[in-house]
Order: sequence, then structure tokens, then C-alpha cells
Amino acid sequence: MGKLTYNSTLSADFDDRVLAHIQVVIGAKLRRGECFYFTWRDDPQGGDGRSTIWLHPAIPLTYKYFGGRSPSLNREWVEALMLTANSSGGLQLVPEPHRATAVVTVRDDS
Repeated sequence: MGKLTYNSTLSADFDDRVLAHIQVVIGAKLRRGECFYFTWRDDPQGGDGRSTIWLHPAIPLTYKYFGGRSPSLNREWVEALMLTANSSGGLQLVPEPHRATAVVTVRDDS
């Protein structure tokens, strides 16, 4: 479980793999100077609500990973998350799309 800390006052736990994808999307948006919302569902133990934060380049964020290895990234998931981040509702966690299996085409030139 990783931890996203916003402005040193709010922390939220995410799976390391989810957090790695969120970090890529947030980093890309903030590098371009874009402000946006990020909304997620809260842990059911904390009331099962949802939280929303306003992300701005001047607000400090920290990402803490508890796993020893960097998770692999799924480009399609990053793109799906980026689509939500670019919407008026802001970044929303969407399910990870399954990676397309490679299709091998065999040509018979005989």
C-alpha cells in the first residue's frame, strides 16, 4: 500500500500500482501548469464516502511507496486516467484496462 500526502495535511492510501499510475498523470498535468480535481472513493472503514482535492503546482504532494520494486506501467491505463483528468470532473480512478494480447500474423508467401 502506498500513500499520497497532499499539502502535508491529508493522506490517502492506494495500492502501489495505482499510485504509480496516478503519479504519472498528476505529474504530466502539473508540469504543464494545469490545475484540476482528483476524486477517489474513501476506504470503507473511514465512512465509505469520497474525497476530492484541488491539485495545483504550488501545493506539495508526496508519494510514499511501501513495495521495494517500481510497479510496471500500463500505457492504456495512463491514457484512460489522463482522459478523466482532462475532463471537467477531474481525475477519477477507472479500472485498469486489460492489456491486448499480441496477435502474431503468419504470412504464407508460397
